[in-house]
Parts: sequence; structure tokens; C-alpha cells
Amino acid sequence: MAAASNPFHSILKTLPKPDGAGDFGTYYSLPALNDPRIDKLPYSIRILLESAIRNCDDFQVKKHDVEKIIDWENSAPKQVEIPFKPARVLLQDFTGVPAVVDLACMRDAMNNLGGDSNKINPLVPVDLVIDHSVQVDVARSENAVQANMELEFQRNKERFGFLKWGSTAFNNMLVVPPGSGIVHQVNLEYLGRVVFNTNGVLYPDSVVGTDSHTTMIDGLGVAGWGVGGIEAEAAMLGQPMSMVLPGVVGFKLLGKLRSGVTATDLVLTVTQMLRKHGVVGKFVEFYGEGMSELPLADRATIANMSPEYGATMGFFPVDHITLQYLKLTGRSDETVAMIESYLRANNMFVDYSEPQVERVYSSYLELKLEDVEPCVSGPKRPHDRVPLKEMKADWHACLNNKV
Repeated sequence: MAAASNPFHSILKTLPKPDGAGDFGTYYSLPALNDPRIDKLPYSIRILLESAIRNCDDFQVKKHDVEKIIDWENSAPKQVEIPFKPARVLLQDFTGVPAVVDLACMRDAMNNLGGDSNKINPLVPVDLVIDHSVQVDVARSENAVQANMELEFQRNKERFGFLKWGSTAFNNMLVVPPGSGIVHQVNLEYLGRVVFNTNGVLYPDSVVGTDSHTTMIDGLGVAGWGVGGIEAEAAMLGQPMSMVLPGVVGFKLLGKLRSGVTATDLVLTVTQMLRKHGVVGKFVEFYGEGMSELPLADRATIANMSPEYGATMGFFPVDHITLQYLKLTGRSDETVAMIESYLRANNMFVDYSEPQVERVYSSYLELKLEDVEPCVSGPKRPHDRVPLKEMKADWHACLNNKV
């Protein structure tokens, strides 16, 4: 499809490299729309907006859809639907195998019809991480990892053989082998692009995954959430997802955590506040000067708990801490420079050294990080928060309570 058939062709701009030697590619520029409403949009909504503009063909994504997103402040309360095309799809072996099976079946069907079966490929990059097949048979010995891995390969020989075939048979599909790590960790440290550069067009990374905790990637400024297998397959085949344009809860963080207070204490506190506030079907976006001190590990932990507080996404826009983490995990200087240049040019980067433009949110919450106190959760549900100092009383109460 030629870019010229996109009604927003006129806002395609070139992104120069910071050293002036050439450019990174072209991008659809939100500032070039000259619409004051865009400056007030939450960062998470800007990602939906950019996707709609870039994919606008007046067939799957219409100009009218773009207008709905720009007018988010007025249209979101009306529960309007918009199409969203995520940049990539993330699978794990538990739910990912059926998706690869379906692609293989499509190739069979294509063969039977006398067509070229090699044309059947995912239209967006698909990463499949094999991490759900391991069982712990051996523990407390030096060779435990090795022994468990060997058993894993014996038990899953057929599936692994099939996935190995899939990794070479399909274009646009990467299979991360067993023993590499947990899908979400691999996604944060290795798979997350933050900004894509596909054939010279730059755009923000976004992902749907077949695992509810896909939201962990939101800590890296990548919009992502969990979906069912059918929705993931549709996205793989280039179909837009229909979603309700969500409300966005602005969660302001102030100050910094006291010494000895952990990410878990913070997450349980945030989760309790959000469950009380009611955030089902909404995005939560974190902002405020408390963010400039909040390490990426803590952000990923908060984002990971999205299913527990019920939000679609707990989003942390990209800032200098995100860039530091990208360097720490081995992304090249050139890549990090491209990410920063693109996000700054498209008003999607948060710079705490500059005065902050107030964005509009559907509702507001605020937390002073120094007020967070050590706490535990449980004993039954991951989101129950019990302050450490009340643990004894709570334990006795649990002991005598009816089930």
C-alpha cells in the first residue's frame, strides 16, 4: 500500500540524526497537525493516535477514527470505538502454539488451492518465548537447571520440534528457545523496541500478548496488554483490533521512597488505591516529579500488576530513566539516540528538566512516595495489603475467621 493513499501524507517528516550526518527515516508528525488538543492528550493516547494516523487508509482505519482520538477529552466519556493496530505480537508457548498451528493450517489450505504457501506469514513481527513448559522436578542440587531442562526437552519434543520448524518457516517470526528466561523479562530486556524503524518509517512500539501480564512492558514506555489467542492472531494477520477509546486515570507520584521500602510495598499501595478508585477498562498513566527517581524495575513491577488492579494498562511514558535502562540492557547507542530523537520530535518524551505541560486526564490520583510503608500481601490474594506493623493482628484474625 503506497503511503500516498494515506490522507495524512502531508505530515510525513524526516527525522535528522543529532550529529547532522543523514537521517533516521521518516515519521508521521503529531506537532505538524497544529492541533492544540494534542498537547493536552495523555501520552498513552498519543500512541493510539499515531497508530491510527499511520495506518489510516479510509478502509480499516478511517479519518473519522483519527478525529475521535484527537478529541479524546470529549469522545472518551461517550465510549466510542476505535481501531488499533499494534506494532507487534508477543506469544508464549502455552497460548502461542495454537497460533502457529493455525498459520501452518493456512499454508496447507493454500497448497491445496494450488497457491504459493510461502505467502502466508505474520504481517507484523511476532516474538514467541518458550517459558511456560518448564516444571521443577529437581531442586536443591547443583545440576538442577540442567536436569529440569533435559526433562523439559523430553516431554515437549514434539511441540519444540514444531516451533523450531515455525522459527525458520515463517518470515517475521522469532522463537526464543527454552531456558532463555521468563517471557516478560525477555520482552523488557531484549524484545521491546520502544521505537520501531521499519523500511525507514519510525513509529512507537506497541504490543498485544497472549498473557495477562504483558502489561509489564508498559514500564518501558511501550503500550501493551494481554489479549486472547483469537485477537492475537487477528493482529498477526494485520487486522485492527476494535477497542473502546479508554478513559485515562492520571496517577501523580511525588517525592521518593524511604530507605528500606521496596517496590513490592509501593505496588501493593498503588494497587489498593487503584482498586478503590475503579479502573476497569481504563488506562492508568503515571506522571509527576516522583517519576524522575523511580527505577525501571519498580515501574515494571507496578505495570505488571495491572490485571490485579483491573486496568488495561499502567503506563510509564519514556524519560531519561527508560533510556538508561535501554543502555544497561545492551541496546546500541545509535538505537537509543534514534529512540530519543523520535520521541522528542513527536512530543512523546518526558523531560523532567523542562517545565511540564499539564495534560488532561479523566480522573486524578496522587501518592507521596515517602508515605509508603512496609507491607505484606496475602495470605490468599496477591492484592491484599497488610501493613507490616498490623501483620500479627491480621494473622490472628485470619486464623479464626470463617473460610
